[in-house]
Amino acid sequence: MKDIAFKFGKNIRARRKSLGISQDKLALLANMDRSYAGRIERGEVNITLEKAYSLAEILDCDIRELLP
Repeated sequence: MKDIAFKFGKNIRARRKSLGISQDKLALLANMDRSYAGRIERGEVNITLEKAYSLAEILDCDIRELLP
């Protein structure tokens, strides 16, 4: 399972960077702490489907683009 979280986080980071959004800005838009956003990107936490869909919306992509 950790491998899935790591790949998901890697996809989040890649999409965020491609849009030129800082981790701070992503955290602000997602209503989460910046350190939590970092932990998501590093695959250290498992997030809810609700949060995953929220991040996809913020990153202006389909959830399937973020899933490993």
